[in-house]
Amino acid sequence: MSASQSPHPCVVTIHGRSKPRVLFSGSKLVEVDLPVGSRVIYPKPPMKGLPDVDAAIRYAIDHPEGGEPLHARLRPGMKVTIALDDISLPLPPMQRPDIRERVLDIVLPMLKDYGVDDVHLIVATCFHRPMTAKEVERMVGERTFATYWPDRLYNHDAEKPGGLTEIGVTDAGEVVEISTRAATSDLLIYVNLNFVPMDGGHKSAAVGLCGYRSLRAHHTPGAIRASDSYMDPEASELNHRVVRMGRLLNQHLDVFTIETTVNNRMFGNELNFLSKNEDDWSPREELAAKALVRTLDALPQKARQAVFEKVPAPYGVTGVFAGETEAAHKKTLQACFEQYAVPIDGQADIVVTGVPYISPYNVNAFLNPLLVSVLIEGYLFNLYRGAPLVKKGGTVIAFHPCTDQFDRDQHLSYVEFVHKLLPKTRDAMELHKKYERDFASNPAYVQLYRTGNAYHPAHPFFMWYWGENGRQHIGRVIIVGADNEYIPSLLGYETASTFAEALQMARETAPPDPSLTCLHICPMLMADVNPLDEDDEASRGLRLLPGGA
Repeated sequence: MSASQSPHPCVVTIHGRSKPRVLFSGSKLVEVDLPVGSRVIYPKPPMKGLPDVDAAIRYAIDHPEGGEPLHARLRPGMKVTIALDDISLPLPPMQRPDIRERVLDIVLPMLKDYGVDDVHLIVATCFHRPMTAKEVERMVGERTFATYWPDRLYNHDAEKPGGLTEIGVTDAGEVVEISTRAATSDLLIYVNLNFVPMDGGHKSAAVGLCGYRSLRAHHTPGAIRASDSYMDPEASELNHRVVRMGRLLNQHLDVFTIETTVNNRMFGNELNFLSKNEDDWSPREELAAKALVRTLDALPQKARQAVFEKVPAPYGVTGVFAGETEAAHKKTLQACFEQYAVPIDGQADIVVTGVPYISPYNVNAFLNPLLVSVLIEGYLFNLYRGAPLVKKGGTVIAFHPCTDQFDRDQHLSYVEFVHKLLPKTRDAMELHKKYERDFASNPAYVQLYRTGNAYHPAHPFFMWYWGENGRQHIGRVIIVGADNEYIPSLLGYETASTFAEALQMARETAPPDPSLTCLHICPMLMADVNPLDEDDEASRGLRLLPGGA
């Protein structure tokens, strides 16, 4: 045998010659020969979806957590606002019907039956780009779109004059300010799709419907540095601040939360082998993988990305929870961690990972260099509980071309941030204090956010901060497969032409016989890390065997 499983079936240790592992490198796939002694972490198999999603929605809103049923809150003539998560999740977009459509198809007729006619639907984009009409229609369904768009179904506009109302200020001095329409409603219903544990809860309304004054309370380098994984709410300073603000909001507004969870069935039948351990591939799947690697190598970038975007993800809905925000969210987090958290003993000196083509911030666009850094030092680094997967000062080897390319409709402000500000400084605190406010109020960029398809000009700053705890913890990032030297250098990374070269570079600053772990993502997973001391690691065989390159 070339590999063996740990007590948890998603953790595999390579003991001899093994099949190459197939990892994402942008919209390409690369085959990686890992050294003997490497550990590979795979996602859990998808949880079984609910047999009757509509029945689960009805049950949740009729039997909520910590409050009255939805129907008991309704009365004729009241003013109701429904806020919805935007296109940033799930990734990639799910097969229709989207779970948000299914919730609306049940809630909207209920409102009508109870004589509630003053209903607005707001896509809670905050500083994300506005969704296009086509994207909104796909999310909410043709019937709801035809009835409400664009006068009563629209994107949140955080820069609209008079569009925000201050609710109050927390004891810590955080300003709670949200959409005036939501703030003046008799009932605010939030429809959430929880994709990772940092989603949902108080983050939904208090962040999704807010403006710059509220965002500045938690979207800061300090908040991210103080978060021991912002994917673990209990250890996240970002979450602690949002909870304070959300609690104040809920004291002043009647908020009814509807949260949903999905499994990690990211790939359809044609590509489902990408979610499996390569050792378990059938001969047919091995041939399909090799053909896909060759095909993607031969295609231009847009065509490669289209291969993955062509078929929406067949996610199964695993949970629907409703009621009081924190009570419902507690159930949501349980379902989230049950699907994603993989128990792991011991950290690694070197972590190897692919970097996929998609993030929450480039749906239907190219993953630009700043978003590459968000994935490596932000999202992928923070996908842990207990302790980071990589040791303090350790090395991350990541596969990505780091192409100097930006979507000019969505990410125009990113171009100036990357090419004018990062050459001056990569220090997040300096960027925050010296440049953020002026950049955030740039009238041209603000207008593109309000009337176009662009992210708010403050957004590239937040994206840089999103990787701050990763930058403070990781010693080195080595990029394999970069098509230029400039962008990796600008981001503070080193480059290697091959994995063997990257591994040799990593060993130069690693301890003798360094431990190596490969994070096999996608689909989604979280490392539930139990840190071990050196003796424990040695006894469990978590180090590369001599001569294993």
